[in-house]
Amino acid sequence: MELGISTFGDLAIEHLSGNSVNAQKRIDELIQEAKVADETGLDVFALGEHHRPDFVVSAPEVVLAAIAAVTKHIKLSSAVTVLSSADPVRVFQNFATLDLISKGRAEIMAGRGSFIESFPLFGYDLDDYDELFIEHLNLLMNINNNELVTSKGQHRASISGLGVYPRPYQAQLPIWLAVGGTPASVVRAGTLNLPLAIAILGGQPSQFLPLVELYRRSATKAGHDSSKLQLAINQHIYIADSSEQAAEEFWPIYSALMNRVGKERGWSPMTRPQFEYLRSPAGPLLVGNVWEVADKIIAEHTIFGNTRFICQTMSGGMPHEKLLYSVRLFGEEVAPKVRAAVG
Repeated sequence: MELGISTFGDLAIEHLSGNSVNAQKRIDELIQEAKVADETGLDVFALGEHHRPDFVVSAPEVVLAAIAAVTKHIKLSSAVTVLSSADPVRVFQNFATLDLISKGRAEIMAGRGSFIESFPLFGYDLDDYDELFIEHLNLLMNINNNELVTSKGQHRASISGLGVYPRPYQAQLPIWLAVGGTPASVVRAGTLNLPLAIAILGGQPSQFLPLVELYRRSATKAGHDSSKLQLAINQHIYIADSSEQAAEEFWPIYSALMNRVGKERGWSPMTRPQFEYLRSPAGPLLVGNVWEVADKIIAEHTIFGNTRFICQTMSGGMPHEKLLYSVRLFGEEVAPKVRAAVG
């Protein structure tokens, strides 16, 4: 099972049109986090795309290219590329370029995204939410499979026998579908025989097993070998020397972000008892000491049989040395325990 880190690159909002000190500092921190992940032998480092003032990464492939220059082995992925509002030709070209820079370490994790700011920003209609994603995904796969592309577009201009360049270092770019719990998206991934990433950010992880089973049934029904499917699970993480320390340091960071987003979506403010339940053995948060986090990842592997586990970090103004220490603990202590248990 591959193990990796993902992040949205959250940061303190500056509201400056130039000389954005916090943004520059956060980008530098992301590069440091990726270097530690690479040095400790983790398999994947992934960056999410957002178009908000509280997240610094709007162009994951650009930041990943900077990371490619200072790392050697780790795979470099988006988490996610908001494909509904992105041009598939440019997405492919940007990640193919990243693949050339990194000598074959680039991946695309495509999804709808958890926010909608990109739709008005790039001139798309939210009423076309599903149609845009399907059309853009089909075109992205077409480009990945064919150097010369012919495509009939409804929301994007058609293409008639044109080449899309550069081609990647790999024979094809790995394209994952990322979902948050929508059955139709899971069926689509299985039918297309694409790797699937499931974000488990709330509820009990075991509640997501029906989605995994649906994914595998859909692949089998479409004539694919479900035993060869790739499945990733994504959850929030923070590790410290003791369980109590991890909780005390992560609680203000996690609750601040969740309450900020929750205010936009009408959620009730998060309480400390809710947080403690979420980090309990039955919950989705990997917040604790090395053994607690390792045991949880191993237990979930027995449920899902996943081939990849991605742990999402948060910064939220936390001293960066603490976050780097958490990443290092994951790579140097948690990962060996998990690999010894699951192979």
